[in-house]
Amino acid sequence: MIKQVAGVAVALLLSAAPAFAQTIYPIDRADILAGAKFDFKVELPGVVDQAKLKVTLNGADYAAVFGQGGTFTAREVGREQSALVLRDVSLAKPGQVAVEVSDGTQSRTVTWTVYDTGARKARNVILFIGDGMSPSHRVAARILSKGIAEGKSRGKLAIDDMPHMALVATAGSDSIITDSANAASAYATGHKAAVNALGVYADRTPDPLDDPRVETIVSLAKRRAGLAVGIVTNAEVEDATPAAMVAHTRRRAAYDAIVAQYFDAKPDVLMGGGSANFLPQSTSGSKRKDDIDYLARFRDAGYPVATTASELATLAAKADTRQLLGLFAAGNMDGALDRKFLRGGGVRKFPEQPDLTEQVQAALTVLSKHEAGFFLMVESGLIDKYAHLLDMERAVYDTIMLDNAVRLAKDWAKARSDDTLILVVADHNHPNSLVGTINDDMTTPNVPLRERVGVYEKAGFPNYPAPNAEGYPSRVDVSRRLAIFSASLPDHYETFRPKLDDPNEPTVKGDQPDSFKANDKYKDVPGVVLRFGNLPAMIGASVHSGEDVILTATGPGSERVHGSMDNTEVFRVMVEALGLGAEK
Repeated sequence: MIKQVAGVAVALLLSAAPAFAQTIYPIDRADILAGAKFDFKVELPGVVDQAKLKVTLNGADYAAVFGQGGTFTAREVGREQSALVLRDVSLAKPGQVAVEVSDGTQSRTVTWTVYDTGARKARNVILFIGDGMSPSHRVAARILSKGIAEGKSRGKLAIDDMPHMALVATAGSDSIITDSANAASAYATGHKAAVNALGVYADRTPDPLDDPRVETIVSLAKRRAGLAVGIVTNAEVEDATPAAMVAHTRRRAAYDAIVAQYFDAKPDVLMGGGSANFLPQSTSGSKRKDDIDYLARFRDAGYPVATTASELATLAAKADTRQLLGLFAAGNMDGALDRKFLRGGGVRKFPEQPDLTEQVQAALTVLSKHEAGFFLMVESGLIDKYAHLLDMERAVYDTIMLDNAVRLAKDWAKARSDDTLILVVADHNHPNSLVGTINDDMTTPNVPLRERVGVYEKAGFPNYPAPNAEGYPSRVDVSRRLAIFSASLPDHYETFRPKLDDPNEPTVKGDQPDSFKANDKYKDVPGVVLRFGNLPAMIGASVHSGEDVILTATGPGSERVHGSMDNTEVFRVMVEALGLGAEK
């Protein structure tokens, strides 16, 4: 009875409370680059008399500050809720800005910090993103590619051999756990975003393309400094991380719209997989929902198109190639382990895919022809996808590939008197840990695989073959392998062995809608263990985790990388190095 009375009392209090306060975009504590464009929006909790609506910035009327009035909608998308929107505004003067909104009965205030950058320090900026690259991936890549003896590595990774390092917090505006979309958006815009959102604040309207936009570094680099820009990935170019460099949508899966936004943005270099969404729907293999041929549109706009590694090298070397589109697979490209050793995955259908190092070399060749300098984002995107699938060997080989690409860029910059800021970071973590080794070379026969996991002194050292010149051991199916396990698991059959045919598929669709179950493909592997997961049944793969990621940096402007940072500060490091907030 007491509990019932208490519950009624709480309900009455809640019903008597005023409706939720106004929502203001950009959000509270936003950091805004002076001169950068953004959309300003106020969402009111109910229908408001426009004559009573008062919006001020540091006490001054918003229209006077922004130089334009907004569009007021009494009932937004038919709801009993009003809204005010201004598109493409900016603030030129650095300092604190208090934004106050009042509808005559309720008010709310948020505070922004507007900052400038001073003079330009770097001619170029290269941002390397290892999607989902966790500390365990970095350590494993070092062990496999450099070797280890008596506890000491025989060499350093290029991604670690940098003078400045920081831990970067990754939470989004709506969750402590981020995805690649809003994580990459933080790097590209300096603003927090919600899960699945690219370059926007996710508002309450149903249209995924009308949300309040914030300008990306690609747009700023071209508009404010006339820089060339490049976007390179081995995932689909429409995927979250590369798309975040140009796109504005709260639905990262809006691939057709993202391709259209690429065409509007016209990066000088665009490379990766994802050709299926460039082809009209009447073409075999197309995934578009219309008949627009974006390959033809890019060609008509002056872009030569490469579809193989040899075409890429030939086109990049031409003296007159100043723009380049490379699309090397219908979907994601294949990782290093499949392309170079196993010939699995999609290699059978697309056998001439370039390595990430070849893509980076081509991008540098083309972009360096532009006198003003450039911004380049390079993603090793499949580290994340393999980590989701508990396919640790493939994830580690793609980390080695990223390291090779970074080494190439560092050598390129060194030959140019180090005029280039190079940053290497993950967008988010995976809950992976290197716990020891898996030992199949035991004198006692028929020991269950689980008991072959060596920890502490029983871990010893793995026995992979010596790496080749690129840092890859020729085999992963050795008798003492690294044991990298995930803390987030779907139901799956654990074989404790590398997948040598195709990338791992731990789950398949379940009997219930939107559910998954363990993939029976692996149930008869000798010694297999059925692992009951710790994730909801509708999630059929490992998920991201919320720990800080590692950022390393070298070159002009890298001294700002230190200690503990937020992911939005990575954007600030880059725009400060390029002087994109300086008065022109």
